[in-house]
Amino acid sequence: MGRLFRVQRQSAGAQLTAPQLLQKAVSLRSGYRGGTQIRTGDKGFAVLCLTTWPCRRTGTIAPGEESINRPSPPLLVLTNGHGEDVIARRVLESLLASRIDISVAVLPLVGRGDGFRGLPRLSLLGRPQQLPSGGFSNQSLMALLQDLRAGVVGLTWEQWREVRRWARLHPHGRLLAVGDLLPLLMAWGSGRPYGFIGTPKSDYTWRTPLHCSPLADACHGLKGSEWDPWEWALMGCRRARLVAMRDRITARGLRRRGIQALAPGNPMLDGFPRQAALPPSLQGQRRLLLLCGSRMPEALDNGCRLLAVLEQAPLWAQSLLVLMATGGEPTRAALESLLHAEGFVPAPLPTEPAAEGCWRRGRHILLLGVGRFAQWACWAELGLATAGTATEQLVGLARPAVSLSGPGPQFTRGFARRQARLLGGAVHPCDSAAQAARWLALLLAEPGLRQRLGLIGRSRMGPPGGSARLAALLQERLLHD
Repeated sequence: MGRLFRVQRQSAGAQLTAPQLLQKAVSLRSGYRGGTQIRTGDKGFAVLCLTTWPCRRTGTIAPGEESINRPSPPLLVLTNGHGEDVIARRVLESLLASRIDISVAVLPLVGRGDGFRGLPRLSLLGRPQQLPSGGFSNQSLMALLQDLRAGVVGLTWEQWREVRRWARLHPHGRLLAVGDLLPLLMAWGSGRPYGFIGTPKSDYTWRTPLHCSPLADACHGLKGSEWDPWEWALMGCRRARLVAMRDRITARGLRRRGIQALAPGNPMLDGFPRQAALPPSLQGQRRLLLLCGSRMPEALDNGCRLLAVLEQAPLWAQSLLVLMATGGEPTRAALESLLHAEGFVPAPLPTEPAAEGCWRRGRHILLLGVGRFAQWACWAELGLATAGTATEQLVGLARPAVSLSGPGPQFTRGFARRQARLLGGAVHPCDSAAQAARWLALLLAEPGLRQRLGLIGRSRMGPPGGSARLAALLQERLLHD
C-alpha cells in the first residue's frame, strides 16, 4: 500500500522541483523507504505517492506490527463447579488452538479440577479440596453446615490470597471468571482486567410457567433479571472487558441494566460427534441413557434410586437397553458393586458398542461406559437422570429426560424443578420411582411427544459453536491491549 501526499505548489518564483518534493515527502515519513511517483494535476498541485514497502530501515517497526508480535498477557481462569469446569475447558481448547503463545493457569474454587486434566500448556493453582456439598452449600442449611465444618471459610480465604498473589506476579495479567458470584468477585478483587462467563443463571427459570415459585418469581420480575444488583455492579465495572451469558434472553435483561452482556453461544453443546450413526446392533432396541451425576457420594445414592425406577411395573416388562455413562467418578469398581447389590448379573460384552461392562437383570441389558457420554448421548432416545450439566447437554441434543429428585446436596427437589423450568419442560422432575417410571413409559410410547420436548430442549440450550465464538471474543476484548 502507499501513502498519498498532496503538496501544493508555491508561487512560480518558489516552485518546488521534483527532488525537493521527494525530500519533503521522505521527511513526512521518516524511517521508511520505498518507491515514489509524482503526478502533476491541472490545478496547480503536485501529487506524490510514497510507498512504504517492501523495505524499511533496520530496527524500525511497521504500524500495527508491535501489537501483532507482542505475546498475549497471562490468563488466570477461575471456576466454581463441575459444569463450569466443562465450559471453561471447551473455551480454553479453542483458545489454545489459536494462540500458541499464551500462558494459562486455572484455579478451581470447587473440587479438584479433574476436568482440566490432560489439557496441554496449562497449570493448576491452589490446594485441591472436595467439599461435602460439591459447591452446592446454598441448596440447604445442612449442606452449608457440612461445608463450614470442612473448612470452606479457610479454603476461600486461601483462594482469595492465591488470586491476589497471582495478580502481583503478573501485572499485565487477565482473569476469566466462569460461574456466578464467587469467581466474579475474586476476579474483580484481583485489580486486573477480567472477563465473565455467567453459567448457572437464566431468565428462563422465572419466565417459564412451570413449577412456579411465586415469591422468587416476583422478586426476579421486579429486578428484570435473575442476576442480583451486586452482581450487576461487578459486571458493570470498567475492568470487566467481556460479559457473556448462556442465552439471549438473559443477556437482554442485563443490557436493560446498562451492562454490555452478550450471548455468543453455549459451550456445553460443543465436543459431541457430528456424525453419530446408530450401530446396527442397537437398531430396533429401546435405548435409555442413565445419568447418576459425578459428585460423590451422592452419585452412588442417586444411581441406586435410578436403578430402582427400572423395577417399576410400567418398565419391568419392557426390553430396555440401558446405557450407563459416567466420567471419572463414580469409579467402575464402585458402579459394579452397586449393580451387584441391585440384582444385576454380568453378561458377555457385545461386539458393539464398545463398553467397559455388560450386565443383565430380567429383560433389561445395561452397558457400563466410562468416558462414553458424548457418544452414547447421541444414541439414546431419552434419559433418566440426577445430573446437572450432563442432563442439560442431553436435552440440548433434543433428547428429553426424566429426573428423580433426592436428598441432595445437589439434586434436591428445588434443583430439579429449577432445571425443568430452565429447559422448558424438556426434562420432567419426579419425586418417586413410580412416577418416574410412568413418565418414561409414556415417552417411550409417544414419539411425537419425545420430538416436541426434544425441540424445546434444543431451543433452550442453543446451537453448538459457542466455545470458538467465546475464544474469539476473549482474544478481541480481554487479551488484546
